[in-house]
Amino acid sequence: MKMIGVVLLLLASLGAQAAIDVYEFESSEQEQRYRLLIEELRCPKCQNQNLAGSDAGVATDLKNRAYELMQEGKSDDEIRAYLIERYGDFITYKPPLRAGTLVLWVGPFVLMVLVGLALVWRVRRPAAHSAAISAEEQARLARLLNDDSPSRD
Repeated sequence: MKMIGVVLLLLASLGAQAAIDVYEFESSEQEQRYRLLIEELRCPKCQNQNLAGSDAGVATDLKNRAYELMQEGKSDDEIRAYLIERYGDFITYKPPLRAGTLVLWVGPFVLMVLVGLALVWRVRRPAAHSAAISAEEQARLARLLNDDSPSRD
């Protein structure tokens, strides 16, 4: 009975094998280029994970394509351009400065300045409720506070 349990556990674990990328490079410099490239490109599915750390199917396809392009003799810039053309600026962690990405580059600074101006305006603005009250109003307030009679509704 124990043997059947062990065999079932072994069969169940076959699907849990991790895939290991094995690529052959002509030199250690080329392998280093490849590693740096896949670490700097973002997985379109995982969104905030680079290709090197992603196990998604699309990330595997992109790593394979980057490897193929590198084997064809393409430069890192050519590989980046190829992938950006197909997946957009999202695939890079450092999108280029263009009209379409201007909000990404300038937006946080504009927002920070606007919040700072709002805080300065709020602090310097005189509070409406802190105005001094007249002597007549002070006397009326004293009468109301000292009035022991029941309230008249």
